[in-house]
Amino acid sequence: MIAIIDYGAGNIFSVKNALDYLGLESALVKDEKSVREADKIILPGVGAFPAAMEMLDKSGLVPVIRQEAKRKPFLGICLGMQVIFEKGYEFGEHEGLGLIPGSVRKMEEPGLVIPHMGWNKLEKLNDCPLLENIGEEEFVYFVHSYKAHTEDRYIAAYSQYGGRVPALVWDGNFVYGAQFHPEKSGNTGLNILKSFGGLIK
Repeated sequence: MIAIIDYGAGNIFSVKNALDYLGLESALVKDEKSVREADKIILPGVGAFPAAMEMLDKSGLVPVIRQEAKRKPFLGICLGMQVIFEKGYEFGEHEGLGLIPGSVRKMEEPGLVIPHMGWNKLEKLNDCPLLENIGEEEFVYFVHSYKAHTEDRYIAAYSQYGGRVPALVWDGNFVYGAQFHPEKSGNTGLNILKSFGGLIK
């Protein structure tokens, strides 16, 4: 079973609908027991970094997420990807979950329309289990104003928007993050979610 963490900042229903379409068993969860018992975890998110971390803190799930992400597949989506890094710089400096080294900062390249909203090509950088069924001309859907800054070894794929935007990150073990919305990215996104659903602990 895939636990979709419902902490008040997620695009939870579109993610749930995509998993249902794929025939992947999932449930919206808010409690520690359900997160621990799940085979895999998805952390969705829309909104601001500090608000998301505050809601996660209030939920009491931060230590649980940090523990469980070390032993089972974990996928952060959009804002849920951003909070997996060590720090975010939206409305000040804020601590993230620290699952992957790096920080999240506003996209401020000259001439960019912010938020970045639309379809962009996925450019593969490193091998990643979630990209095994993804071709060379695949596009995914983004809606965001901040992007991750991390070492290349954690970037599985990126897109170009005023420079390189990490699109899919992976710690090489259990932790994945998608800056784009796989649940809104057509067959490409569905294939990525299907690959996540097929991961084995």
